[in-house]
Amino acid sequence: MAIQEDSKHSESVGEQSTETVLSVSEIAQILSTELSIGKGQIASTIALLDEGNTIPFISRYRKEATGSLDEVQIQAIADRAASLRALYDRKQDVRRLIEGQGKLTAELAAAIETATTLQEVEDLYLPYRPKRKTRASVAREKGLAPLAELIIAQPEFATDHEHQLELAAAAYLSEEKGVPTSLEAYAGASDIVAEIITEDAAVRGSVRTQFFKQSVVGAKAADPEKVAEKDPNGVYQLYYDFHEDVTRLVPHRVLALNRAEREEVLRVSITLPYEQVQQSIAQHHPIKQTSPFARLLSDAMEDGYKRLLAPAMEREVRVELTRQAEEHAIHIFAANLRNLLLQPPLRGKKVLGIDPGFRTGCKLTVVDETGKFITSDTLYLFQEQKARQLLRSLIEKYQISVISIGNGTASRETEQLVADLLRELKEAGNNEIGYVIVNEAGASVYSASEAAREEFPTLDATQRGTISIARRLQDPLAELVKIDPKAVGVGLYQHDVDQKELAAMLDRVVVSCVNFAGVEVNSASAALLKHVSGINSRVANAIVKYREAHGPFVSRQGLQKVPGLGPATFVQAAGFLKIANGSDPLDNTFIHPESYQATRTLLDLLPVEPGGKNKPSERIALFRKNLQMQNTLGKLQNSLGGGRSNRNRSTGSTEGSESAAWSELAKKVGIGLPTLNDILENLEKPGLDPRDALPAPILRHDVLKMEDLQPDMILQGTVRNVVDFGAFVDIGVKQDGLIHISELADRFVRDPLSVVAVGQVVQVRILSIDTRRGRVQLSMRNVK
Repeated sequence: MAIQEDSKHSESVGEQSTETVLSVSEIAQILSTELSIGKGQIASTIALLDEGNTIPFISRYRKEATGSLDEVQIQAIADRAASLRALYDRKQDVRRLIEGQGKLTAELAAAIETATTLQEVEDLYLPYRPKRKTRASVAREKGLAPLAELIIAQPEFATDHEHQLELAAAAYLSEEKGVPTSLEAYAGASDIVAEIITEDAAVRGSVRTQFFKQSVVGAKAADPEKVAEKDPNGVYQLYYDFHEDVTRLVPHRVLALNRAEREEVLRVSITLPYEQVQQSIAQHHPIKQTSPFARLLSDAMEDGYKRLLAPAMEREVRVELTRQAEEHAIHIFAANLRNLLLQPPLRGKKVLGIDPGFRTGCKLTVVDETGKFITSDTLYLFQEQKARQLLRSLIEKYQISVISIGNGTASRETEQLVADLLRELKEAGNNEIGYVIVNEAGASVYSASEAAREEFPTLDATQRGTISIARRLQDPLAELVKIDPKAVGVGLYQHDVDQKELAAMLDRVVVSCVNFAGVEVNSASAALLKHVSGINSRVANAIVKYREAHGPFVSRQGLQKVPGLGPATFVQAAGFLKIANGSDPLDNTFIHPESYQATRTLLDLLPVEPGGKNKPSERIALFRKNLQMQNTLGKLQNSLGGGRSNRNRSTGSTEGSESAAWSELAKKVGIGLPTLNDILENLEKPGLDPRDALPAPILRHDVLKMEDLQPDMILQGTVRNVVDFGAFVDIGVKQDGLIHISELADRFVRDPLSVVAVGQVVQVRILSIDTRRGRVQLSMRNVK
């Protein structure tokens, strides 16, 4: 890869400058090939990122610069650009360190320069890395390095090999240095040879490739006599005598093996016999049978592999398998979290939240249409008549239309109580009330948090938790962002992965979701605001304090009066902060203030229908209608005009006329076509919340029991979690049913996330019911 050098290149390797800069254009060239994205798009994106712009802002408001790249593509560019820069920084460090030892040759410098991965760079640096005392370093101190070089060189002699060996060793014998015999001399020299071979970058590269393709992962009980004590429930029984090719090991098994090893249940190994790699190593260090040193090189090669290289490769493979498995698990968690956060809000309804419980009772909370706390109470399931009267009085007094029931302990018993009451109300003529079982994961975490105490200082933790359960139905995103994403219960092995990487990825997801949906600045909590593009916790708290002190914001421009919210932050955040009833209707759209003038110019250019109301959406519709009429008229004239060739030529022009008209309109307004399309969408749908396009949650009115289920019954359910091997679906009974990956579709499915998502409403067919174990097997195959 090319590098720009800031100083003149010197012919002497030792005098070459270590100050190098990887330019944006060079990164763009590399990434263009890797990501199949235009070099110009990538260069513009990196420049925007380097200027401090956030990914949501670039994705939505800089489409002309990026060629309409989405957040996933921009994030990929950001990650790879960072890794390439880290690679080049490490190259310069390695080059400087080797040069400091006076061992940097032109060939080595070139090899470092052309290395494409950090692993290649580390392999090249390995022979020069400072080490603790080793057998080879002791041998070098005894002056045996030249003898080791002789063994590697493999000089050839026709006869009298034993004499030649004794002759070669004689020069290195020394009682003072601890080398009294040729046997000790060759033992020490062989240790040096073993280290040289195993630290050879070419050898490590080829052996590494074989390890990743041909090695076998094995596991066995760490202590067979104590296995029952270490694993009383037999969780890891599958792995007590386990062997599988490394290429076939799936991610969740890697994480299971790692966990079992940490719990001292299993001992895990990765092996590749020397016989399988011998030829590969010998290609780099040929053994000449006519040399007296042939056997010494062969033995040193085998010793180096078994003692040094194989353990190192085993560690590398374990690390890489773990990295890939963790990346996969984090990806699943992130996808599930995104789908959970973007579940559609249930707007304009008062909600009765219930946090079920036996001993301490079921906590009840009523919140109004905006999520404001109204009242709370407690009912006890064993006092059935009294509990039913309390529920009825709250429903009638506060005109409740939806009940949100947490899915914790006693949830099904609570559901039965609610369903019986709703049946009574239905018989009395009230058919409007329904209930939803809500995943309450993380509610207790929120209830004890500082944010909850600040929001409800006079309420106890149980009341706060119940409010969270009620609000999760009204606006899942606004409520769930208050909780550590790891606590929402939609992951797999989330406690086994790198917690820093997991937290970073989940934070990205939350930021993406918040900016995708937009935020009503006059009602949003600081916990929600801090995830808006460009805004941190300090600015979010400042916005809330300013709002409390001065009243609701009437315009986006008013945000600039908030202490700490400077011009740069305003540019990043303004488009995502909406004001529903402000002085300017554009403040309730995703149209950025920087495009307000262009928007007004656009409206001036759109046609006005005499006598009509002429809302922006109506004027856009009229413009589209006029274009279609012109297009139709053009086609009619072409068809009446005669020849086939004329029709073909003219048809192409009329079909392109509508798109040309929009392009011309964008040019007149002074914006790009992507920005024009975004402005049109927001003018046609003011106050747009993208989540509203998704299916609303299922409101239930009656309860199902396991005994009610029959094979082949078709039910509607909500996906609660997606994992490697399938998906768990709430079908209204006590336990979620499992759809195995093989039953997700009428085709082969490699990735469950390609078929289902958390929160999705699906039709399922019951395959089997295990009432004793509380398990239901479901299928989406052949379901109409």
